[in-house]
Amino acid sequence: MLKRILGAALLTASLGTASLAADAKPTDPQIAHIAYTAGQIDVTAAEQALKKSKNADVIEFAKTMERDHKAVNDQALALVKTLKVTPEDNAISQSLSTQASKELTRLDTLDGAAFDKAYVENEVAYHKSVNDALAKVLIPSAQNKELKSLLETGLTLFKQHQMHAEHLASTIK
Repeated sequence: MLKRILGAALLTASLGTASLAADAKPTDPQIAHIAYTAGQIDVTAAEQALKKSKNADVIEFAKTMERDHKAVNDQALALVKTLKVTPEDNAISQSLSTQASKELTRLDTLDGAAFDKAYVENEVAYHKSVNDALAKVLIPSAQNKELKSLLETGLTLFKQHQMHAEHLASTIK
């Protein structure tokens, strides 16, 4: 549990400090890449849960995560295509990917109820961190109205995901 909380804190710190390290807010192409990366990380985690879990509630939650995050990512890809913007890889996206890879590897070592509990707890921490970053860094930094609107829509949906994950976490022993 502490490891997941520290990972979430590192995620929040990387989202906040990577932009500060450059002494500038992330640009729209960087924000698009960060948002897409964050969504893809949750899709990949959901796919792992769908392969490993036998718990019907966890499976249903993972299906929701996969469906919703794919849908938002599809909208983001359509938007950047319409705007003729190329998402720009950056230190924040790279940090997110590195941390996610470590967490997926850790989760892969678990089975049964231990996996279910760890996956759902990670989803709680991940959504808290991403929602915080969206609200405090990405949305305020976005310059394009359509990008900002998509991020705000995503934040509303992802807050619901966080509440769903918190509820599910309270039921898994």
